[in-house]
Amino acid sequence: MGTRRVFLIAFAFALLIGVSALAQGPTYGVGRTPTAEEIRALDISIGPTGEELPQGKGTAKEGAQVYRAKGCAGCHGAAGIGGTAPNLKSKDPKNPDVWARGRILPLRAPFATTVWDYINRGMPLNREGTLTADEVYALTAYLLYINDVIPEDETLDAQSLPKVKMPIGDKYASLPDWKPRTPRLKGYPY
Repeated sequence: MGTRRVFLIAFAFALLIGVSALAQGPTYGVGRTPTAEEIRALDISIGPTGEELPQGKGTAKEGAQVYRAKGCAGCHGAAGIGGTAPNLKSKDPKNPDVWARGRILPLRAPFATTVWDYINRGMPLNREGTLTADEVYALTAYLLYINDVIPEDETLDAQSLPKVKMPIGDKYASLPDWKPRTPRLKGYPY
């Protein structure tokens, strides 16, 4: 029985090695490991501190011109309201109830850098990534201005953008109370 047990253990071990060798799978000689520089070029996420922001600047007045020139009004409406795409302006930016503001990015984003990042990566539709850093700063300033977050004459750049205090404040981390089988809150953005 001792020899039989040793044989079974050896067989099980050999089987595990064989299975693990098969799990490796064949290599086909396709592709390569990207370089650190290639990974950096694809890592375009902008965090709350704005460390990754590029050089550039923009104001709300410049942003209004970019908004018209790049055709933003075609989807979002001439004043940021009423287009086929989500509204960009609140009907009542001074409303203290942040959840009643709906899905308006310049008001529901926890950080101004989030607004910049979204515009930079996702706009204009089907031409993503075509805006310059200055245009993105200007559009961000424009959207924050029309929602009474910043004054019209404020210039946004890599240093000032992360310092903008967003209306949602620390409330982005706390959700309203909800119990199973209850309807969603009216105006709740999700």
